[in-house]
Amino acid sequence: MALEVVRGQQDNYVAGEDLADVLASVVHEGTLYLGYPVLATADDRVEIDALLVSKSHGLIAFRFSDRRPASESDWTALSDEQDRIFNVLESHLSRHESLRRGRKFLVDIIAITVLPASDAPGISTDSIFASMDELAGLVQEQAPVAEDTYRKLEAALQRVTTIRPAKRRAEVVNEDSRGATMKIIESGIANLDFWQKRAAIETPDGPQRIRGLAGSGKTIVLALKAALLHAQNENWVIGVTFWSQSLYQQFEDLIKRFSFAHMDDLPDPERLMVMHAWGSRAREGIYMRIADALGVTPSSFAIAERKYGRDEAFAGICTELLDVARRTPVTPIFDALLIDEAQDLPDAFFQLIYMFTKDPKRVVWAYDELQKLDEAAMSGLSDMFGVTASNDPLVTVENREGEPRRDIVLPVCYRNTPWALATAHAVGFGIYRDGGLVQHFDDPRQWEVIGYQRNSGALSAGSTVELERSTVSTPQYFADRLTSEDAVVIRGDFADEEMQDKWVAQQILNDIGPGELEHDDILLVLPSAYTSKKRYARLARVLDDAGIPSHLVGVGSSRDEVFVRGSVAVAHIYRAKGNEAPMVYVLDAQYAGAVFNEVTRRNTIFTAITRSKAWVRVCGYGPGMDGIAAEVEAVRAADFKLRFKIPTTAELADIRRVNADQNPGGPDTTARLTLEELAGALARKEISPEQLPPKLVRQIAETFSTISLPDDDA
Repeated sequence: MALEVVRGQQDNYVAGEDLADVLASVVHEGTLYLGYPVLATADDRVEIDALLVSKSHGLIAFRFSDRRPASESDWTALSDEQDRIFNVLESHLSRHESLRRGRKFLVDIIAITVLPASDAPGISTDSIFASMDELAGLVQEQAPVAEDTYRKLEAALQRVTTIRPAKRRAEVVNEDSRGATMKIIESGIANLDFWQKRAAIETPDGPQRIRGLAGSGKTIVLALKAALLHAQNENWVIGVTFWSQSLYQQFEDLIKRFSFAHMDDLPDPERLMVMHAWGSRAREGIYMRIADALGVTPSSFAIAERKYGRDEAFAGICTELLDVARRTPVTPIFDALLIDEAQDLPDAFFQLIYMFTKDPKRVVWAYDELQKLDEAAMSGLSDMFGVTASNDPLVTVENREGEPRRDIVLPVCYRNTPWALATAHAVGFGIYRDGGLVQHFDDPRQWEVIGYQRNSGALSAGSTVELERSTVSTPQYFADRLTSEDAVVIRGDFADEEMQDKWVAQQILNDIGPGELEHDDILLVLPSAYTSKKRYARLARVLDDAGIPSHLVGVGSSRDEVFVRGSVAVAHIYRAKGNEAPMVYVLDAQYAGAVFNEVTRRNTIFTAITRSKAWVRVCGYGPGMDGIAAEVEAVRAADFKLRFKIPTTAELADIRRVNADQNPGGPDTTARLTLEELAGALARKEISPEQLPPKLVRQIAETFSTISLPDDDA
């Protein structure tokens, strides 16, 4: 083990790095926070220069003094400042009952003022003063803390105790029920891991990229980062944005809780703004704010859809606005802008964001490329942000030694079981698909980055490999409480939609009965946004007949609110994205078995599966489900290992070309099918009339109204 160093906003960078070097030689397990935490009192905000949290040496706060005290009043001021740090730390930590035993506080807090040179205090005081050279000996003298106390201390300092679930699950009586399992899983997420700590606390003077699987904590990290930046920089204008409307609820709740932890106060809504990327008549969005700044009337969805089609609507209006911005003097609006779900936002949006963020361009974006619900791969930095006059990328994210990291990967998945993740990746990539892969990373080493370990073969083009989820990327509570047989269930043998829905209803009755789950622990995901209203109407009748209250998210409930107490949530994939539930039912999974738009459809099922915190049921019917069911059974038969040949550069290009031919993308996709293929797809419900381009529907209707059709016997 080694000392972890997490670099926040530092007032004295040189002293911080010198301290890190000194402590690295004597502390072999623990975390040194530089420029963190920020703690509030009733009257003021206290910033701590450095804080060491270590099992072997306890809790030590450091304050850097740039000059030698020259008088008694100087020594008194330094002593008073040290007392203030001690008192605010004690006040903050004493709120946590887990750090007390009766009246006794379990942690000794040490505060040290670091002077430029060794010097004896000029006053009588209990304060500790030392030079940098004397620190190693002082730290080694400090007493250790117990393992359990150390973990609770870390959680308290990281503020993650504020995100523990509000649910008490008081009705749980059976220790083996699903409800009891969720109590254990929900209480198990007590600390940020090393990479989450870095992602949340470290903000470089410039752009920062955060990559991670679904369930790796990207949304929590961004919310914590936003609250911390707001606490440290009260005059900054900070924006937090995303694509899924349903993330409003999560972000606003998390940021409020983290702001209270940092400042003992609510965030200032004029300085820290949670805004949808586009916005609506009811709530302003980032695009709308930028349009107003440019003196442009923002486009509504209806206008944008008519001009560019549903899928390209936002990209189209952002490109329009970007053209205006390039011809207009721009006054930046934001001091920092944090973006979730970056995979779903167009390049023109990022270029606008870059222009409207003040130097040094603190733009932070987080994404999971496999949750991208269209055919296009995630753009490179040059395409996302643009290039200079000499054709160099405007934005780079190389990590530099001794600085906050600009490129962070979150490899641990706390939400999804290893079996659900392996299943989702197998389906998403087509690992066990007849006909081979449908997509793959440009860099095969990405598999290890996202938490897989290599059992055989090499992560290089042309090699046959076997991969499985790494134990260090998987929390232990999954293995302790769950089995692969129950965590992932595939049912593709239903005769029709109604049979599928009746089975789901019966399973839900078991979930909320002997399973001791609550209605809002359950999420039903519909893969198609276009048909969700009509599809839900049929599903709701079956649920009603079984006595199960339900709601379609965004219809009859706020689009910003997914889960409603006493009701089972049903959501199409765009509403489900960014949310999670203990039990997830992926309905109509035959959707991914179509021969066109295959990458998009498989990414949709991947995203749906990764909404689950414990259990997922993948359900479907009809011939289109046969292949998907066979792939899920294949990954189970392989003990949830992924075995496949990594494509060469030429093979990967061919995979993308073939899928581009089959999946033209955009609003005219179905127009490129033959009439026979289109009729067959409609009959198999692989596509609905609502998904057809309106212009095509009108042309077909007008054409066939003038044609005399032959008799069936002809």
